[in-house]
Amino acid sequence: MSLSFFEVASLIIALIAFGFAALLYNWVKKRPSSNERIAEVGKLIRNGANTFLKKEYTTLAKFVGVAAVIIFIFLPAPIWSEKAEISKNLLMAVSYICGTIFSAIAGKIGIEIATIANIKSAEAAKSGISPSFLAAFRGGAVMGMAVVGSSLLGVTLVWLLTNDATTLLGFSFGASSLALFAKAGGGIFTKTADVSADLVGKVELGIPEDDPRNPAVIADNVGDNVGDVAGMGADLFDSNVASMSAALVMATALDTVAEGEMNTSMVFCYAAIGLLSSIIGVAGAKMGKKGSPTRALNNSTYITTLIFAVLSAAATYFFDFEWRIWGASTIGLVVGTIIGIASDYFTDDSKPPVHNVAKASESGPAFTILSGFSYGLLSTLPSMIGIGVSALAAYKLCAPLGEATGNETEYALFGIAMAAVGMLSIVGMIISNDAYGPIVDNARGLAEMGNLGDDVLEITDQLDSAGNTVKAITKGFAIGAAGLTVISLLGAFITEVNLAAAEKGLGTILTGFDVMNPTVFFGLLAGAAIPAVFSAMLILGVDRNAQRMVAEIHRQFKEIVGLKEGKPGVNPEYDKCISIATVGAIKELIPAGLFAIISTVVVGFIGGVEAIGGFIAGNIVSGLLLSLLMSNSGGLWDNSKKYVESGNNGGKGSVAHKAAVVGDTVGDPFKDTAGPSINTQITVVSLVSSLMSSLFLEFNLFNLF
Repeated sequence: MSLSFFEVASLIIALIAFGFAALLYNWVKKRPSSNERIAEVGKLIRNGANTFLKKEYTTLAKFVGVAAVIIFIFLPAPIWSEKAEISKNLLMAVSYICGTIFSAIAGKIGIEIATIANIKSAEAAKSGISPSFLAAFRGGAVMGMAVVGSSLLGVTLVWLLTNDATTLLGFSFGASSLALFAKAGGGIFTKTADVSADLVGKVELGIPEDDPRNPAVIADNVGDNVGDVAGMGADLFDSNVASMSAALVMATALDTVAEGEMNTSMVFCYAAIGLLSSIIGVAGAKMGKKGSPTRALNNSTYITTLIFAVLSAAATYFFDFEWRIWGASTIGLVVGTIIGIASDYFTDDSKPPVHNVAKASESGPAFTILSGFSYGLLSTLPSMIGIGVSALAAYKLCAPLGEATGNETEYALFGIAMAAVGMLSIVGMIISNDAYGPIVDNARGLAEMGNLGDDVLEITDQLDSAGNTVKAITKGFAIGAAGLTVISLLGAFITEVNLAAAEKGLGTILTGFDVMNPTVFFGLLAGAAIPAVFSAMLILGVDRNAQRMVAEIHRQFKEIVGLKEGKPGVNPEYDKCISIATVGAIKELIPAGLFAIISTVVVGFIGGVEAIGGFIAGNIVSGLLLSLLMSNSGGLWDNSKKYVESGNNGGKGSVAHKAAVVGDTVGDPFKDTAGPSINTQITVVSLVSSLMSSLFLEFNLFNLF
């Protein structure tokens, strides 16, 4: 089969995904809802989320405009240089803008469905856990299908129109840069509100989590949408595009040498099969009347994994693809599942780590922090080893494919890229599970504010707990996929450097990076420091913003007569807290993202391509470690709090409960702001490096002396 067949097939499957998303959207929208109070609060959440998104995107549009002009001037070659082609520079800038637009749409789609599904899930809980679960899951699946359909459609269209791998990297950079700011901004918003609401409401006043007296409660629910839905949608859109882009860069180079289209065809084929598998998996997902929501979500992931493995094997046999490449993609898929299981062990409220942290909380918040942080450190080992083993296995498995042509390293790196494609092949299902979390979190709050009763709250608490557990699993999966993706982007960087060197008549100048080379080591140390500083900037942003909101909550409880007592007709000024979270998040999101990008450029112009190689490697290792630590510690503290609240270790109002709430407030910016944002930061750094590789090769401080 020719490459065009797989491109057309990818477009068709992407369109099928959109059609399926539309069916699910209509199904969710038609679920009954009649509670006026829930409708009123739901409208406040929807309006708040859309207001924030509008302000955030307006701010980011200015950044995109400036970045597009810079890209037009400098990439792929400075417009004043002899080899520059204005049309290519313009195409690169347009491709970048398209990437940002697609990424923004991914976030907007998530907001649209999540702010409907939360209401439907809350009211469906009156009929039992199964209909409530299905409303939330199918709401999340709308986003899953739309986001992955958009990524496959975007990559395929850019490839069809340009047939240029470097331009595709521009599209990926657009998606990544917007996702970086969207995830950071949404994360700062949501955790500003969450931390403030918990500290004043639960710790100081001892009122329930979603008590309508709390001025920050609506901002908290808005935050679930702008952070965990819109930001996460843009994040996973970016990861999927980046993995395909890295694979296509290397596939194109290999196919040029082999004078064929086999490797490029495999990338499109496996990506399309992954989306098809997710469609089938979502369509078949269900839960019994007395079933476990956690088991239902996990089973849907495992079934989708099996479907992909079978269909991709059938395609490999039927189209006579290389079985070693299929093996690499399957390794990535299996390791992704293992990483998810490891995250599950450290965050599930039925497992020992959560119980141990809850027990430690009886002795005060210091022990909550110490035990939770320690388990977070322990949780990094299986995931880091898993990523390393999958990269090593894919490398060794695919290297022999290049023995005949002397391209062993190139095929080995392509194997790692295909392992990343394999790990992200079921990302449609992963997003569905991930978006389920904030939807049921909102549903729980709506059920409490709508006075639906203790039985409904018990159901929504079960669904929310499953959402926290599965969210930790999907975050682990996303981090693992990001790890393999950026390793493959390191391979794409080497490919881009060698292509630029060949144009200058220098031949192949990079095959790897020697850490004993002081230039490489300089880059390694600089790259390792970036995720730590980036994380600190985001967490300090939450800290500053939350302090402002806590002061506002105190003011309202002090000045609004009857608010603390809950007198009828007395309502807090919800909009003031929403405004504080919005303004603060917009203010804080740009510096952290710019820091990561500018640091990459500075290191490249100082040390050249060798320093950048070390910089990417250091960034990958440090970033993955910190991301796993913070995501798993945060999930562990969150579920420890819920475990205590369910009546264990003293229950609500006890010493253990207050300590667990403190742990949760520390974990909030860990797991929902800094941790998941690091994934995107690593990707952005790698893409900037690849796009500017020819500039770093030609213009660097070490070349001047």
